[in-house]
Amino acid sequence: MENIANASTSTSLTAPSAGAHAAAEPMMEMNMTPMIDVMLVLIIMFIMTLPLSQNAVVLGMNYGECAGACPKPEIVNLAIDFDGSLSWNGEILSRTQLDAKLSAVAAMRPQAEVHLSANKLSAYRDVAAVLASAQSRGVHTLGIVGMEQFL
Repeated sequence: MENIANASTSTSLTAPSAGAHAAAEPMMEMNMTPMIDVMLVLIIMFIMTLPLSQNAVVLGMNYGECAGACPKPEIVNLAIDFDGSLSWNGEILSRTQLDAKLSAVAAMRPQAEVHLSANKLSAYRDVAAVLASAQSRGVHTLGIVGMEQFL
């Protein structure tokens, strides 16, 4: 009798097998593979339709000033020393003299090329002041030279 009691309690306490109910219930999870495939195709199509980025600088160059052989412009060397002193083609000058010379360059046709070279130890404010002065006077042909000392 004990065996019968143990058998009845053991069968009533055991859970039904997982295999029997798994086949009867519908699958509740969505199949993600087709959706991932579609998303990858859309990403590839989006990348292919993007225009290539162009890192171009638009220069407003005026080519109509001279027809034929243009005369070479005069080259002016403007140097800023470590203490902020200025020299124009080797001649030491003050800020007011520099402003007058920059105004004269702006009035020239064609404008002289101003080559600005700053000493490695010169202060940025001195260089920025010269650049601002040249811009306010209307000098359009200014280039910074001697950058190899900073490498």
